[in-house]
Amino acid sequence: MHRMSGSGPIRPRLAAAWRALAVPVAAGLWAGVTLPAAGLAQQSPWRCPEPASLTGELTGELAHVRYLADDLLEGRAVATRGERCAGDYIAARFAAIGLQPAAENGGWFQSWTVSSDNPHGGAVHGEARNVVAILPGSAPHRTQSLVIGAHYDHLGLGGFGSLSPDATGTVHNGADDNASGTAVLIEAARALASGPPLAQDVLFIAFTGEERGLWGSAHYVNAPLLPLEGTVAMLNLDMVGRVRDGLLTVMGTGTAEEWEVILERANASIAAPLDLRFNSDGFGASDHTSFYARGIPVLHFFSNTHPDYHRVEDDWELVNAEGMDRVTDLVAAVVREVVPAAGMASLTPVEGAGNPHGVSASGDASSMASGFRVRLGTIPDYSRESGGMAITAVREGGPAAEAGLQGGDIIVKFGPHEIDTVYDYMAALNEYDPGDEVEIVVLRGEERLSFTAVLVAGG
Repeated sequence: MHRMSGSGPIRPRLAAAWRALAVPVAAGLWAGVTLPAAGLAQQSPWRCPEPASLTGELTGELAHVRYLADDLLEGRAVATRGERCAGDYIAARFAAIGLQPAAENGGWFQSWTVSSDNPHGGAVHGEARNVVAILPGSAPHRTQSLVIGAHYDHLGLGGFGSLSPDATGTVHNGADDNASGTAVLIEAARALASGPPLAQDVLFIAFTGEERGLWGSAHYVNAPLLPLEGTVAMLNLDMVGRVRDGLLTVMGTGTAEEWEVILERANASIAAPLDLRFNSDGFGASDHTSFYARGIPVLHFFSNTHPDYHRVEDDWELVNAEGMDRVTDLVAAVVREVVPAAGMASLTPVEGAGNPHGVSASGDASSMASGFRVRLGTIPDYSRESGGMAITAVREGGPAAEAGLQGGDIIVKFGPHEIDTVYDYMAALNEYDPGDEVEIVVLRGEERLSFTAVLVAGG
């Protein structure tokens, strides 16, 4: 998921010694296509790791997360060799399931050249690849499609977007963000391909470049492989690996009139229903924004934020395998509710569900991710849509923690500004400079409490 704000200190990692040895040891593990070098950590030709050497006896979603979030893939930053290995792995899984390649050249990759010299984000130059596969519908004259997507890139070796400020050069594995969504994408494809046929096409896309500003999804909607006017919906899987107590947030429920009924019916049909929390907003810091900006109904499945978000600690051992399996079941059930076994899908799009806050029609949400001069050090709880901005946790040593805020607090006033939604909070935050003091009013249980925080520079 594309970063919005926050920072804090890092914990020591058990894998530190392994990282120091990763490049010399890796030569004995690689198999596959030799890839070009890119960057200081990537100066020698190398090969992608064999999946079995990493996944062992693991199966399903957890096996995919284990591979994609291994140190040897170096954080899967866009246009790097680690990202290329991840893309090859996803394409191989799609092929094994029996999907068909969907790129214009008959291959698995929608490729284009990226070139960015962003002084804050670092230079990126090279080939970017969305992985694209199709499950063809059974109708002889198909005019509709449904897109299921998840981004598979992450932050590489830190720096831009990292909330581990002292860990530049350290691999950020991004197990939850977003190896988890990619894993559910693959397993949802397997479930749908092995079940009863659907009348219309289902297009599976593993996007790259999301962490740099929704590059992959923005590229797709500008160069779609199936007509956008026939795309009935887009389902986005971003950060679904930390399901806790069965809770799952689904954003975008206000983008089509039927979504809540569909979700409730689909959830009731699966073996282990989830506790769903709905958020109507169709815009957000992930790839569904690119589609909703084109008028396409969307859903974003999301297990919420946590203290390891965009930090080096986001490793595969911390994901909830059983939770991901339940999300897979739900997504497959939603698809079957939307795309019938015969005939046409029917959704009624709703315009204006949410506040894009500067998100352009191209789907570039970089202003949401990095446009703050200051930060408070909170982790928002996106399952709450109004009535204040709830926070999941606070960053250790950050302004919020120093002021006395806690996870579970609901911010209802920020200086003179009443806070009803996360967008109110973001707008208020942008009015301050580093070093400013701000009075913050929160709800904590039945109490209404006031705290004073000293804001620090964003980044």
